[in-house]
Amino acid sequence: MTKQLTPDPAATTDANNVGFGTALGLEFVETGPDRVVARWTVTPSHHQPYGIVHGGVYCAVIETVASIAGALWFGDRGNVVGVNNNTDFLRATREGVLTATGTPLQRGRTQQLWQVAITDEQDRTVAHGQVRLANITDADRIGH
Repeated sequence: MTKQLTPDPAATTDANNVGFGTALGLEFVETGPDRVVARWTVTPSHHQPYGIVHGGVYCAVIETVASIAGALWFGDRGNVVGVNNNTDFLRATREGVLTATGTPLQRGRTQQLWQVAITDEQDRTVAHGQVRLANITDADRIGH
């Protein structure tokens, strides 16, 4: 992400709607260093061949929500990058609005661990994951 993240949900939605983020279609409704909430409407573009949401969509949403939350917490100290994503798929979904809520499990000097729950409109958990983030103070090192 090249745009600076702020705790403003509309600005975060705008910053995320580039590249791969446009395919997910996330709308951020709460953004802060202690909790991030995003929602999206399931469309056929999110489906795998059996007509249910592809597990990779859940993984990508979980990583996105955790990364944005971690970046907001880490602030101007540097950047964060995901180093592990463990996502469980608990309930198949074909349609509707899903909500992803990210909260921290651990935040430290060199790494963070965030959990993200994805729920449907009936507040049933459809996927749950955790993402470990590395805190990078020298952003020029990323990708080199």
